[in-house]
Amino acid sequence: MPLSRILYVEDDADVRKVATFALKMVGKFTVEACASGEEALEKAVAFAPQLLLLDVMMPGMDGPTTLARLRELPEIADVPAVFMTAKVQPQEVSRYRELGSLDVISKPFDPMTLAASVRGIWERRNG
Repeated sequence: MPLSRILYVEDDADVRKVATFALKMVGKFTVEACASGEEALEKAVAFAPQLLLLDVMMPGMDGPTTLARLRELPEIADVPAVFMTAKVQPQEVSRYRELGSLDVISKPFDPMTLAASVRGIWERRNG
């Protein structure tokens, strides 16, 4: 099944705006952008995402905590996740995968290739 619906969680308003624009305009995805983990928890079930795209470092509820909380919602428990972060050392990437992330997208990212990166991760998972 092709990827179309992404729940995107990013606390930085400028980064959120650029990434959301890139995912919608370049990738043609339907995106629900959230400024916090708490907002993601409020919107996730109604939005019914196919993929969770989560910033790692956020004030309050960070990306890994947000993912753990989303996994507690039966409707979202099996939705695959991808983390976005500037911390992409091999041991960090390994930890993110242990937490349930399919992959990690490095920040800063290229807005023109973000959608292709996300789609590539999705296609590797779904064959």
